[in-house]
Amino acid sequence: MPVAGLTACKPAVTPPKPSRPTPACCAALSKADMKCLCSFKNSPVLPSLGIDPKLAFKLPAKCKLSKSPPC
Repeated sequence: MPVAGLTACKPAVTPPKPSRPTPACCAALSKADMKCLCSFKNSPVLPSLGIDPKLAFKLPAKCKLSKSPPC
């Protein structure tokens, strides 16, 4: 996912009060490599960036995308 997509999605995956994913976030997520996202599931990288992995893995459903992380 390009940096612009990550930036667009960050408010939706940042606790304590995540916002709803924006259309820009959902558009970027629709082109994201979901297998790659799985590699970050238990990684300390996402939390170190202020991203809650649980919120990140809920984004595809919130964006009403048919694809979801296969992990």
